[in-house]
Amino acid sequence: MMRKNLFTLLLMTVMPLLIGCGDDDNDEPKVTTTAPKMVAVTPANGATDIATGTVDITVEYDQDILFATSSASLINISGGTITRVQSSGKTLAITADCPSQGTTVSITIPAGLVRNSQQQGAEAVSFSFTTVQPTVIPPTPGKTPVAATTAEATRLYNYLWQQYGKKTISSVMANVNWNNECAEKVYRLTGKYPAMNCYDFIHVCFSPANWIDYTNITPVQKWVNAGGLVQLMWHFNVPKLQGADDYTCTPSETTFRAANVFTEGSWENRWFYSQMDKVVATMLKLQEAGIAATWRPFHEAAGNATARQQAGWTKAWFWWGYDGAETYKRLWTMMFDYFKQKGIHNLIWVWTTQNYNGNSASFRQDTDWYPGDEYVDIVARDLYGYSAASNKKEFDEIQAAYPDKMVALGECGRDGNSGTEAARPADFWSAGAHWSHFMVWYQGEQGSTDTMCSDAWWKAAMSSPDVITRDLLPN
Repeated sequence: MMRKNLFTLLLMTVMPLLIGCGDDDNDEPKVTTTAPKMVAVTPANGATDIATGTVDITVEYDQDILFATSSASLINISGGTITRVQSSGKTLAITADCPSQGTTVSITIPAGLVRNSQQQGAEAVSFSFTTVQPTVIPPTPGKTPVAATTAEATRLYNYLWQQYGKKTISSVMANVNWNNECAEKVYRLTGKYPAMNCYDFIHVCFSPANWIDYTNITPVQKWVNAGGLVQLMWHFNVPKLQGADDYTCTPSETTFRAANVFTEGSWENRWFYSQMDKVVATMLKLQEAGIAATWRPFHEAAGNATARQQAGWTKAWFWWGYDGAETYKRLWTMMFDYFKQKGIHNLIWVWTTQNYNGNSASFRQDTDWYPGDEYVDIVARDLYGYSAASNKKEFDEIQAAYPDKMVALGECGRDGNSGTEAARPADFWSAGAHWSHFMVWYQGEQGSTDTMCSDAWWKAAMSSPDVITRDLLPN
């Protein structure tokens, strides 16, 4: 009996210790026995109206995951391009470039790419979303572009008309080369991008080169994919002498004569068409990419040629105007017809009137230089250092001369001689100068934007309720 009681007592003493050892085992990390499973994705599967451009996608799993960066190329995507993949904790973060509106973007992560710490691979997952649908801009009654027929060009034309007289569209000149540098500087200064960016074919005579290549339309595509509108213009350079590789567009610096362009076989004729062919090649690439633009060739043609009292300084500023109005109009129609022949249908044609300056005592209007209603969509004017009242006078005179056309401020900025700053958009708009758009010239060494307008001007312009910035454009 004593032995049995002693055994029972020892057993009662040891049992708690055995149970305690078992509790210590429960504190050890549990071994995962299942592969990771996706529990959520953002944007949600089937989501619509996702903004185009850079889309950040997060895929959530039920446990911590591992993902090899080298496996990023194995993720399948249609409707976009994956630019970055990274895992952290339970999340797989995917960054994709989705440039096109109204497009379904489908992504599949193959089985086994996502794993846990025990190297158990997740099953394949697929999901999709659709980018925002293009905004439908109805046709403007009674208004059709003179040459544009692509959907993108007619949409641009209708949008310009529908904003005309309501607000003015902001724009900036590119830093001559094929880039968006000035627009980026305006954004860094003001927090907003101009609605339009203007590119110049001034260096197409050198292209393609290691510093300029107009056959690469990536800068323009990036701007459009970000929601911007496109302007194109051309300081059409010619050799200073036949066969020279030194170029100019100033008539006093070249033997190139516009009147000789119409003579087949002349060196002027050969150069004219060789350069047009370069521009045509780029225009067609833009058109194939679904990009429309306003097109402003042969600008400021008359220069000072309309002065009532002729003198040595009363000449055209560019070779395309040096041989007079009739020659100039032939050049315009020759380009217009050639572009049409080559299948270019994505351009809104802009003619720049020059020179009158509201001074009827000293200058005649240059209406004799106008190519004709059937060749022009928009009439522009270039003004530097003009007050709001002077803007109003110019606008009214141009609109009266061309009542069926939109009127735009083709170039603006401070006056290079007097240093007088251009009127601010809110001021010229209040005065009644309802320009379709305004475009600030580059390289003015003004403030942080290095354009022809100061930082204060830009801040006021981009915050004005009368101004359309890129973020206010339709999708």
